[in-house]
Amino acid sequence: MSEFDILSFGETMAMFVAEQSGDLADVGQFHKRIAGADNNVAIGLSRLGFKVAWLSRVGDDSLGRFVVDTLRKEGLDCSHVAIDSAHPTGFQLKSRTDDGSDPAVEYFRRGSAASHLSVQSIAPPLLGARHLHATGIPPALSASAREMSFELMTRMRAAGRSVSFDPNLRPSLWASAQQMITEINRLAALAHWVLPGLSEGRLLTGLEDPADIAAFYLDLGAEAVAIKLGPRGAYFRTPVDQGFVAGVPVATVVDTVGAGDGFAVGMISALLENHSVADAVRRANWIGSRAVQSRGDMEGLPTRLELSAEFEGAIAGKPAPTLDLIST
Repeated sequence: MSEFDILSFGETMAMFVAEQSGDLADVGQFHKRIAGADNNVAIGLSRLGFKVAWLSRVGDDSLGRFVVDTLRKEGLDCSHVAIDSAHPTGFQLKSRTDDGSDPAVEYFRRGSAASHLSVQSIAPPLLGARHLHATGIPPALSASAREMSFELMTRMRAAGRSVSFDPNLRPSLWASAQQMITEINRLAALAHWVLPGLSEGRLLTGLEDPADIAAFYLDLGAEAVAIKLGPRGAYFRTPVDQGFVAGVPVATVVDTVGAGDGFAVGMISALLENHSVADAVRRANWIGSRAVQSRGDMEGLPTRLELSAEFEGAIAGKPAPTLDLIST
């Protein structure tokens, strides 16, 4: 039996968050944190009590040490994070917004240690994990990281493990939009649970309606598709069921970054605990709404105690999802 519940992989960057709002060029003080959609999900699942293995590379530098120390403090097993003496740890600058708008982010990740992930990075013990979570970011970093993504997803699915996939599109990292669409859909075809945003789904499939986008991925082999609709909630579809789950009202949006990662945490955790897809979307919407109320990419992700106290009691007696508002 594996020592891990979940395997996740990707690039964790150091992140310098502006202490003042305005143009990054005018900001004099920053707060150091970590950033990365893949590790946000890994951290969220760890906070809910899952044993999570993190596969990555960092530079042999102070930012790399900071990244690994932070991930370990969040409970991630980092024994398979390689230290790369030839390439640096990537980092980013993030602006501060006080009106709920998306912050500006500048990346410094080209040629980073994580871009040198490869099939050789896969250690056999990792493949014993019960579940694999993947996104479209590692395959955008380099050809070798893309090969590793395909290898991991193929081998885990062939071994009977469950696989989730969030497209998490990063067009600036791809040579062309067509390459991105082709490769992301090839990866999605290897997943059991596919979690695109509506705009991502439209770009990737050429279809407009959430029901049609979901059908596209079911035809590729997915068992469940959940399409994020922002504040409105999410639409889900399986071969036998479909529905719309309304979003959770939020009084003040502080930081939109990480909402989709929170959604993924909710979906994956609930489905691994054998909840229905509809109930998983409810949890996903709630965690996503919690994420946007905190400054930082993963600071709002709940612990198991917070999930029990704040969410599970609140949904008791809530109506089942409906098929209203599916078309957009």
